[in-house]
This record gives sequence, structure tokens and C-alpha cells, in this order.
Amino acid sequence: MTTDNIRHRGRFTAFDPITTRWADNDLYGHVNNVTYYAWFDTSVNRYLIEQGGLDIHQGQEIAYVVSSSCDYFSPVAYPERIEAGLRVEKLGNSSVTYNIGIFREGEEQACAVGRFVHVFVNRDTDRPVPIPAGVREALERLV
Repeated sequence: MTTDNIRHRGRFTAFDPITTRWADNDLYGHVNNVTYYAWFDTSVNRYLIEQGGLDIHQGQEIAYVVSSSCDYFSPVAYPERIEAGLRVEKLGNSSVTYNIGIFREGEEQACAVGRFVHVFVNRDTDRPVPIPAGVREALERLV
């Protein structure tokens, strides 16, 4: 698959609007790489909470990030409106691999594409558990 295909808006299903902040820019005048990871985490967890019913405060099943990466294609800077596009690359029994595309509002090619792996575990034992049914249903819509 070409880089353009991986970056194309049509590969992503759910979109989350994000407004960059003044504090996101670094000394080079663009959004610092660590901020992208915060966007990934926020976008994924918002989806799990709002669409999958994940109870991050009281639920027995929680999700740990076990792997993450990002490929950068073009810089983003304050002030820009962007969108995080979300898709599921792989859905397992207790784990899920996401792709998150960071798009300038209305653009077809992502400025960056992240990869983010969650493993669902029991809150008390830290042992892997099956993805909760409501969360799995929501994730299946992103495959």
C-alpha cells in the first residue's frame, strides 16, 4: 500500500475535531511531537467512552497502551483546526490496534498517522481480559 493510501481520509471512519493551542507549538514553530500522542490518546478514549460505554472510573475492564508510534508527513502549527480520524487496523480478543490520522480541516491527506495498541485488562489483577461487549461493538464499526 502506498503512503498516500495510508494517509487518505477515506480510510478513517470516526473523526474528532481538535483545535491546536498556543502551548502546542515548540521552538521550531510547529506542534511538538508529544502533542500528537496526547491527541491519539484523547481521540481513542473519547470514542471508547462515548461510543463503547467504557467506564474509566468504575469499570472492571480498563485499557493499557502497550505500543505506539507515529509517522509525520507535514507539520501542523497553532492556530489550525484539525481532525483526528480513527480506524481499527486489527481487532483481537483482548487487544486492538488503531490507526489515527491527523488531518487539517477539510484536507484529504493526513499530516501524520499514528499507530496505537490497547490491551484490555482486569483493573484489579492487571491480567488480559476479553474486550467488553459494548466496546467491541463500537470497535467493529471502525474495522
